[in-house]
Parts: sequence; C-alpha cells; structure tokens
Amino acid sequence: MTDSFSKNANQGAGLSRRKLLAGGAALTAGGLTGFPFINRMALRAQDAPLQFWQFYAPGGQVAPQVEWFEKAIADWNDGHEQKIELVYVPNSEYINGTKLATSFASGTGPDIFIISPGDFLRYYNGGVLHDLTPFIDEAARADFPESVIANRMVDGKIYGIPMEVEPMAMYYSIKAFEEAGLNENDVPKTWEELLEVAQKLTTPERYGVLFETTPGYYQNFTWYPFLWQGGGEFQTVDGKSAFDSPATVQALKFWQDAINSGAAPRQVLGNGANDATANLGSGYCAMQNVGIWAISQLTNNAPDVPFGVFRLPTPPNGKYVTVGGGWAFVANAKGKNPDAAAEFCAWALASMEQDSIDRVVTWCTKAKSDMPPRNSALQAGGDAFNQGIMGVFSKEIHPGTRAEPRVPPEVYKIISDAIQQTQLGGADPQATATAASQQLDAFLASYSGAPIL
Repeated sequence: MTDSFSKNANQGAGLSRRKLLAGGAALTAGGLTGFPFINRMALRAQDAPLQFWQFYAPGGQVAPQVEWFEKAIADWNDGHEQKIELVYVPNSEYINGTKLATSFASGTGPDIFIISPGDFLRYYNGGVLHDLTPFIDEAARADFPESVIANRMVDGKIYGIPMEVEPMAMYYSIKAFEEAGLNENDVPKTWEELLEVAQKLTTPERYGVLFETTPGYYQNFTWYPFLWQGGGEFQTVDGKSAFDSPATVQALKFWQDAINSGAAPRQVLGNGANDATANLGSGYCAMQNVGIWAISQLTNNAPDVPFGVFRLPTPPNGKYVTVGGGWAFVANAKGKNPDAAAEFCAWALASMEQDSIDRVVTWCTKAKSDMPPRNSALQAGGDAFNQGIMGVFSKEIHPGTRAEPRVPPEVYKIISDAIQQTQLGGADPQATATAASQQLDAFLASYSGAPIL
C-alpha cells in the first residue's frame, strides 16, 4: 500500500482527490518507509529557512489573518537564529486537495504545518509528527482544557498545539428573512422547522439553506453534530462500528431531504461551505451551516450584509450538540530542524509568556473570530468573547461543543462516501448506513494505530 501511495502521489496534478484519499492510508500503514523523504531533507542546507505551510498568508483572503501570521514569523525571526518562511497553499488545495499529503509522499513535506483533528491520525500514524511535549512547560500544558488538547495527544504526549476552537452554527441573512416576512422569532429550533423556513426563503435566485456538498474532512466535520444530536456514534466504546443506527439514518436523510426539497444547493460557491462571504454574503443562500470563523469573514469581506446566528436545530427527541473544530500547529519529525520547528510551535501558541497568550487572543478576537483554546486567553480577551455575535457563540452555542473526532483516512472515507451517496446520489439512507457500518467493522477489526477519538 505504501508503494502504491508513493507511486500515485508522484503523478502530481493528475491524481484525483478520491484516489489520494483511498491511497492516503499509506501514511497510516506503519511509517514513511520507502519514501525519498529523509535523504532529500538531509541534502538541504541546514541554514535554509524552515517552511511553514498553511492557507492564511501571505496570500490569504482576510487581511487581519495575513497580518497575524506575518507578524508572528517576523517576531520569531527577529529573535532566533533558525529562520522560518511562510508558504501559502490555497484553501482548495490544502483542505480539499492533495498537496499536503502528496508533499510528504514525494519527499518535500513542510517543516511546520497546520492540521485539523480529523486528519491527525494520517500524519501521526505515518510517523510525521514531532513530539512537542518537551517544549511546553507544565503551566502552559494545564492552560489547555482537556477537551481541547486530548485529540492532539497520544500516550500523554502532545503532537499538535491548537490555535482556536471553532464551534459550528447556523447563520442567516437578516435581509432575506425580512424579504420573506420573517424575523428572529422565526429562527428554526428543529430540523423540520429548518426545512420549512428554508422553503420560505428559497427563490429563483436564492437557496434557503446551505450545507457542505464537497467531499472532504470538512464535510464530515460539519455532519457529525447531526449524527450526535440523535444519540448516534460511528464506533462503540469497544471499537466496533455503531454506524448502523436510527440516528445515522435520520442524519443522512435530513441532509438528503434538504437537497431533494430544492431548498439547498448541490454545489457551493467560493472555497466551499466554510466560505460565508461567497455564499451567505453574496446572497446565494439565506441560511448557511458554518463555523464561528464566519463572523470575521463577513465582517471583513461583506460589511454591508447584516446577519444573525442560531444554534443548530435538533431532531425529534434529540439533544443539542455542536462540533468544535480548530487547527493546530505541528512540526515535521523528519524535517530540516524538528526541534526548532517544535520550539516555534510552543513559542507561538503554548508559552506562559504574555506575548504568547496575547498572540492567541489577537488571533481569536481580531485576526479571526474563534473561541480560544487556552484558559488564560479566555480571561485576557475579556469582553471580546461576550459581546455581539461572539457573545451569542459564547453563551448559547459553544457550551454544547463536542470535540471533532480524529479518525484514520479509511474511516473518514467510509463516512464521507455514505454522506455523498445519500446527500447527492439519492441512495437509501438505511441501506447506506448498513453497508457503511459493515465496512467500518471490517477496518476497525484490524486497525492498529493510535486510538481513534
């Protein structure tokens, strides 16, 4: 499997996302043995800057986020011998594309990069992630709540430092509501009400509601709350599949119903359903399932579009829950200077120095709009987390947050296929859940990597 992945990865632009994700399990199959990775890294000049890959700077769409990254790197470079340079990878290539995974397969992986919990096991099981624990003092470790740091840890060691916590919610266009004769009292509280309101908001020029339709880790991430709200899980406590359940079936059917009703689009605009500017901000949809970061997107890039937010609606007899994602800094264990890369990650986000705490506050309140991953940053941010739309997230949405699951690529792919087959392919939700559950059981029976959380 490793050889197949390496061969496919080197085909570059001709490699489809589907093939990569199927082959991406090679990074979980016992390390990176056989890749031309280590030798190429050794040939690089040791005084060359470390490359930090991410999708924010210097070419990102939100100016305060570009500035935050550039300032962090400038501050580090001013005081350290080992320099770092930012390498911008467009969102479409980083999140929904193959660039990051194929870079490691072809021996050109970055020294520092960011990953979500959903893709953690691909890189941990592949031997890519450097242990950051020695670079984080105990006080800083205790500053991260267990619910935030646990899915970046294995055997008590930290392999990723979160920069944010990003709960999902529903956003709505106040203008679209007014045009349909609706107001904040009509905000839906149940799945049934959501589809009813979406129908009222749908016009020949606008969809009533929008969910992610592009397969990827992000789509799975946004779908999990709908599974959990009905009491569903994808695996049991003893590591077997729990996917064949009424909760799974109703969650798959709900997203399918939104498409079949004509109230939700089969395609989304911009960078995807994580892009509120291109979808809600443009008037393409009246309600959008998106995370807390959309506050910053709309405020900076669509300042003339008034909007509101509300908690994810719930199914019959369901319980409110949302998912909290967020990206983390990680260091390449086989890079040019892994210790310097790890030191940078800890310096940037996990030091008890005031500059480090302030950097997290600035990211979550000015550069972006997120809940902070550190207790000290929550305190230092003060009223910024309790006012306006951020206040709605803090008081009403965030308390129901559950951490994003971390899964191997094979598990991700099985769930992704089930969502796609039902949402866009018209497949029967019950039959799809049963088939996916059988696939999950077959894989989980032989899985031997770090724990799935």
